[in-house]
Amino acid sequence: MPLIQLIVVLIVIGLILYLVETLLPLDPTIKQIIRVVIVIAVILWLLSLVGLIPARITLRAVPSRYLAGYAQSRWG
Repeated sequence: MPLIQLIVVLIVIGLILYLVETLLPLDPTIKQIIRVVIVIAVILWLLSLVGLIPARITLRAVPSRYLAGYAQSRWG
């Protein structure tokens, strides 16, 4: 990702966070939760861009072949 695009994305995220903070009449604790979630998501996104964490983490608790059979027997 080019540096200019990265800066634009960070500015847009900051603008969205600012608008949530100022325009939405929410309880301060809910605003704090939203702020923390957005900041953590941005930090994880930046770390995945740099390559310090994997870009995609897959969790596979149930193999997909079982899910396909379940969907067919349930709705088919």
